[in-house]
Amino acid sequence: MSISVPVSASIKMPEGVTAQLDGTNIVVSGKAGKSRRSFDPRKLKVEVKGGEILLESTTTGMLNTFSSHVKNMALGASEGYTVNMKTLHSHFPMSFELKGKALLIKNFLGEKKPRHSPIAGDTKVEVKGTDLKISGPSKDDVGQTVANIKTTLRIRKRDSRVFQDGLYEVEE
Repeated sequence: MSISVPVSASIKMPEGVTAQLDGTNIVVSGKAGKSRRSFDPRKLKVEVKGGEILLESTTTGMLNTFSSHVKNMALGASEGYTVNMKTLHSHFPMSFELKGKALLIKNFLGEKKPRHSPIAGDTKVEVKGTDLKISGPSKDDVGQTVANIKTTLRIRKRDSRVFQDGLYEVEE
């Protein structure tokens, strides 16, 4: 019979970032925005004391995973996350339009009907001509929005070596 020993971690919040508990949610807020994540109180004990978050769990895997989530939330609340995407097209120039919590992609491969891509959470999408800037306080929401756009622009029933039109991530 094995005995599980609790393991713990302490995560200090950066300057200007505050954390609080809201039931089974951790809410981290800062100048770039607010991020929220729920946790299972049966598997993880969470306390907020001053500028620190104290985590305790019976498994190191759960502790390491959730401490990484909290660090990502703190970084997102203080600085935010940004992904820049650039359009690549050979014949049909694409155009973009924001409509509520969705991005409309028009004239992709010459299609008459626009494609819709949902925007996750508090993510902001800025259209700069034919380029996009996707930013927000949550790493998960920004990544999910980028994944939604890539999935929306997936080319079907054509040779992907020939038809390389789409949006691609670039570093700036």
